[in-house]
Amino acid sequence: MNIKGSRLLVLLQIIIILLIGSNSAMALDSSGNLSDCLIKTNCIRVEWSFSNLNESFDALVNIASSLPRVTKIESNQNYWHGVVRSFVFRFPDDLEILKIPSKKIIQVKSASRIGVGDLGVNQKRIKDLYSELQKSI
Repeated sequence: MNIKGSRLLVLLQIIIILLIGSNSAMALDSSGNLSDCLIKTNCIRVEWSFSNLNESFDALVNIASSLPRVTKIESNQNYWHGVVRSFVFRFPDDLEILKIPSKKIIQVKSASRIGVGDLGVNQKRIKDLYSELQKSI
């Protein structure tokens, strides 16, 4: 993409923010799951099953905590929430990890707070987290 195209993309993002606002930080839904993605083009939510749930959750939190430009917002024995900022424009993406012991699953959600698209960043982040997790457990 050339400089003119990059400027146009930034201008479009600003217009979108003004028109639709930004996504707020995530929350759990009434069923105790991570909330669904409101905008499917800038968000991904996955669910993974593990026999070693506690070990997998701890490893995943460690991997997420070590991502570049991440700030931990909240953390407890079953939930972790951080904000990951993009390299150039510092756009915030929420990253959440929820352990649900009763179902033996971990839910992970990555969503842009700003705009309607993410150029695949959140999907790549989830894929990379899973890949790193598989190496560590």
